Amino acid sequence: MAFYIAQQIVNALQLGSVYALIALGYSMVYGVLRLINFAHGDIFMVGAFLGFFAAAVLRWPFVATLLFSMVATAALGVTIERLAYRPLRDAPRVSAVITALGIGLFLEHFTLATVGAQPRQIPRMIPMHFYTLPGDIGFSSTQAVILAVALVLMLALDLFVNRTLMGMAMRAISWDIRHLPLMGVPVNRVISLTFAIGSALAAAGGILVGLAYPIIDPYMGILVGWKAFVAAVVGGIGSIRGAMLGGYILAATEVLVAAFLPSTYRDFVAFSLLLLLLVFKPTGLMGRVWAQKV
Repeated sequence: MAFYIAQQIVNALQLGSVYALIALGYSMVYGVLRLINFAHGDIFMVGAFLGFFAAAVLRWPFVATLLFSMVATAALGVTIERLAYRPLRDAPRVSAVITALGIGLFLEHFTLATVGAQPRQIPRMIPMHFYTLPGDIGFSSTQAVILAVALVLMLALDLFVNRTLMGMAMRAISWDIRHLPLMGVPVNRVISLTFAIGSALAAAGGILVGLAYPIIDPYMGILVGWKAFVAAVVGGIGSIRGAMLGGYILAATEVLVAAFLPSTYRDFVAFSLLLLLLVFKPTGLMGRVWAQKV
């Protein structure tokens, strides 16, 4: 039994790495603008299809495919912020929410019209090898790459937000966006950078999903996006480290439920976790109470 649980934990680390990368985008945008970017799951989907194009059509290796997808999707995120969200910055919140949902639908159906409804298979970019840890716990080269890439990206983001001037500006905007321009902070540039980083991380999640589960389709971002949002709320929406923690908690819950119960209970338990947490700790595990600006 201990071996079985340990093996499931390895699987949870793989899935949690993807959830955490996508959840970071939700938390970063909310932390800066108090906006839930409901199009984020579809940005993840676009990143996966850009990776498919680079790997299947251009036949690029893994690192080049990953970088191409992240850069192109970052540009998409900046474009969405500039054209769709910035004009609504002072509008009622519901206007931004409706716009985010509309952008998600546009990305889904634009991808559907461009590449078709047929699921696509991303070529294998990592040679498949299997390794054994002490205790006969097995893991593959794909799982090792997913964990390594996710940890490097999350560590780099944490260092960027907490150790650089631009990261300090992001944290400052989360507290007081109205008065920072008086101090010389380029608010629009910082917000655009926030969208770029969040979108690039979602694209990385799309590539990693393509490694583990190589079949992609235009609607793949819907459920994954909602689960990443749940992970962000569980960890504390607006908290970088909380989003990482929430991603791994949600993945561990899903994997362990599927391991010991019928798989049909997996999503039920995952979303019930969110409801229970909001009842007992509305700010999430590492969230903070946001003061209402007047």
